[in-house]
Amino acid sequence: MKILIIGATGMLGTDLVKTFKNHDVTAWGSKDIDITDFQEVDSKIKALKPEVVINAAAYTAVDDCEINRDLAMKVNGEGPGNLAKVCSAINAILVHYSTDYIFNGQKKDGYNEDYNEIAPLNVYGESKALGEKLIRENCKKYYILRIAWLYGKNGKNFVDTMLKLGKEKPQLKVVNDQHGSPTYTADVAQRTKKILEAIKPNFGIYHATNSGNCTWYEFTKEIFRIKNISVKVAPCSTEEFPRPAKRPAYSILLNTKLPPMRSWQEALGEYLNQVS
Repeated sequence: MKILIIGATGMLGTDLVKTFKNHDVTAWGSKDIDITDFQEVDSKIKALKPEVVINAAAYTAVDDCEINRDLAMKVNGEGPGNLAKVCSAINAILVHYSTDYIFNGQKKDGYNEDYNEIAPLNVYGESKALGEKLIRENCKKYYILRIAWLYGKNGKNFVDTMLKLGKEKPQLKVVNDQHGSPTYTADVAQRTKKILEAIKPNFGIYHATNSGNCTWYEFTKEIFRIKNISVKVAPCSTEEFPRPAKRPAYSILLNTKLPPMRSWQEALGEYLNQVS
């Protein structure tokens, strides 16, 4: 397959480039294409003529999105819409990544792919919901993969932050009333490859998180257990750590359409074996 990966220098993008190395891959970062500029998107992608466009470009700084609403809506909303229009014009498949934060977090048993009450609590979630909407409206051949609590080797993430704090502080307080599924970028990249190469499901929305769920506190405890770091970790409430963007309490994504991905604990163990 002739594949264009956009956002190729990011945390997920670098794993996608590595995972699809057996294909004819063009890897573009933000310096190579501005997805918010339709004319640029139109001319560059039509010139390349890929069979598949994988969009890993996103503005993911959740709290910063509250301050930079216009930028968030352009990058996470209008940008994917631009890609959808061009993919439709050249009959290419569009793969795009969305988020658990499009939901309000009140559904304790989790959200399946067909749950349609989209009610984000923050600008980031709102912008990603717009991206989904514009893709559905402008393109028929798409896979929207919703992911959550992402970590990987090539970007700032919660796991690395906790490892750093674990070396610096004797004790930590971590939020214990937000629930989700930690997900390894390498696993998302592999799931994307299987969808395009092997499973080839119907176009539409899929959830692509590691199996199981936990709180940020439980996630932290498992990080330190695996790495044998002796730090006292105390649970706390979201109210004790106010942040600009409101977070959903329960943003567990239920995968009901595809074979389950491995457990978040197993994926975390593999990742931690590769970092110091």
